Amino acid sequence: MTANSLETLHDVRVLRCASDGPPLDGEQAALDLIGDALGQDAAVVAVPVERVADEFFLLRSGVAGAVMQKFVNYRLRLAIVGDVSRHVARSTALRDFLRETNQGGHIWFLPDEDELAARLRSER
Repeated sequence: MTANSLETLHDVRVLRCASDGPPLDGEQAALDLIGDALGQDAAVVAVPVERVADEFFLLRSGVAGAVMQKFVNYRLRLAIVGDVSRHVARSTALRDFLRETNQGGHIWFLPDEDELAARLRSER
């Protein structure tokens, strides 16, 4: 398993999660990432979409809400990075949810690392 890494993008400390780590599948997984981020003084946690459990994208499961609420409570930003089109194709509600979420400042669903850098740059 590859370790998470810390980097600074546009003066923002970002904890980049390895793609082969444990899945982001609930509150405990969120708390583990939050603890890692806080321990390294990161402001953003970037999780590759491959690490996000399929249940996260089933809104009725409640996993997304529970995970996202933990990040908001700890005032950390969460960026899910990668292609979510296969999940969005199955749910209009999910598509609408992701669009609304991306308009906020705490949770982002971004297609790639370049978009994460652009988002952080635009906040300066």
